[in-house]
Amino acid sequence: MYTAHPDRYTAMPYRRTGRSGLKLPALSLGLWHNFGPDRPAETQLAILRRAFDLGITHFDLANNYGPPPGAAESALGEALRTDLAPYRDELIISTKAGYLMWPGPYGEWGSRKYLLASLDQSLTRLGLDHVDVFYSHRFDPETPLEETMGALHSAVRQGKALYVGVSNYSAEQTREAARILGELGTPLLIHQPRYSMLDRRPEDEGLLDALDELQVGSIAYSPLEQGLLTGRYLDGIPEDSRAASDSPFLNRDAVTEDLVARLRTLNDIAAARGQTLAQLALAWVLRGGRVTSALVGASSTRQLEDSVAAIGNLDFAEEELDRIDVVVRP
Repeated sequence: MYTAHPDRYTAMPYRRTGRSGLKLPALSLGLWHNFGPDRPAETQLAILRRAFDLGITHFDLANNYGPPPGAAESALGEALRTDLAPYRDELIISTKAGYLMWPGPYGEWGSRKYLLASLDQSLTRLGLDHVDVFYSHRFDPETPLEETMGALHSAVRQGKALYVGVSNYSAEQTREAARILGELGTPLLIHQPRYSMLDRRPEDEGLLDALDELQVGSIAYSPLEQGLLTGRYLDGIPEDSRAASDSPFLNRDAVTEDLVARLRTLNDIAAARGQTLAQLALAWVLRGGRVTSALVGASSTRQLEDSVAAIGNLDFAEEELDRIDVVVRP
C-alpha cells in the first residue's frame, strides 16, 4: 500500500494562481503523453507516485490525452481509486475539452452540448464527482463565446468543477472570456498557453500582459518544446526520438543545423549554472513569477526527477537572460 512521503511539501514552491486563493506547484505533471496502453501500467503509476512525493500536487489532463483519447484520464482514475485515494483533497485535478473526441458535429469545439457531455465522460473515467479545474481547450470561432463560457459557468454551478480556465486563447479572446465569466459570477482562474524559450508568442502577442492586467494565473505547456530543450538533440536526431517518429508535434525538418547549434549554446549556459538544458528551460519559463506553473511530462521517474531539480535554481542574472535572448532570437 502506497504511503506518500512525509516531506513532500518541504522543497516544492507553491504559487498563488492569479487573484484566487488557489496555489499551484511551480511544476505540474502533464499527462499529455506517456499515459496510455502502450506504456506499462506500473511505470505510469510509479511516475504519479513519485510526482506526488516530490510535491507535485497538480495533475493536468484533457479528454483526448492518451493515446488513445481518454486513456490518460482512465489511468489517473485507476491511481485515484487505489494509491492516491487517501490524498484526493491534497490534489488538483484538471481536464479540458475542445479538440476532437468522438465522431459527429457534437464531438469537438466549444458548444454547450459538447463541453458538458465531455466533462461528464471525463468524470466517469476519472471516477470523480468533480474536477478542480475545467478548461475550454481552444477558442471556437463559430460558437458565441457567451455559450462556451456559459457552459464553464454551468459546470461550476452544477458542482462538477471548482474553477474554470481557457487554453490556446489569444489575449483579446482571453479578455472577453474573463469579462463574460466575471458577469456570470465565475472568475477566470487560469490560462494554459504554449510557452518556452523557443516559443515566445505569449510575450510577443501580449498574452502575458493581459493575464497580468486581469490577475489571471498561467500554466505553460510544452516548456521543453516537445523535447528539443533537453539534451536529446545536441548531436542531431536520435532514431528513437519524437522528431524521428511520425509525431504531428515535431518532425525532422524542425531540427536544423542552426537549431542544433543554438541548443548547444543554451546547454553551455545551463552547464555554467549547474543545470541541465531541461532544467534551464523550466527555470526560464518560471523566471520572475509571471508564470504560475510549468507543465512537465515524464516517461520515467528519473526524467521527472531531473525536471523537478530545476526548482533548485530559478533565479537569473540579467546577463544570463540577455545571452539567452541572443541565442533564441538571432
